[in-house]
Amino acid sequence: MQIEKLRGKELDQLFNAVLSLKNLEECYLFFDDLATVNEIQSLAQRLEVARMLREGKTYHKIETETGASTATISRVKRCLNYGNDAYLMVLDRLNEEEETEE
Repeated sequence: MQIEKLRGKELDQLFNAVLSLKNLEECYLFFDDLATVNEIQSLAQRLEVARMLREGKTYHKIETETGASTATISRVKRCLNYGNDAYLMVLDRLNEEEETEE
């Protein structure tokens, strides 16, 4: 885990702050204050790239639809293949939520 090097009081505080958010509107407000628009877009783009890779989409299709570079797509793919399975965990949970809302 790369993030282990950063583990500590400040990162715990950040993650606990995110976990304290109660709804989508609070997330919008918090992240608007916390990060730049480009940083937020990059995070959202990576999650979308992970979703599309999981669905078997090609690099070309992902690049065209998301605007992500091939380097970003490769980085996300490496996390999907050799990471902590966190992308898969989150995508599964999002799919479950979508299914229960339907």
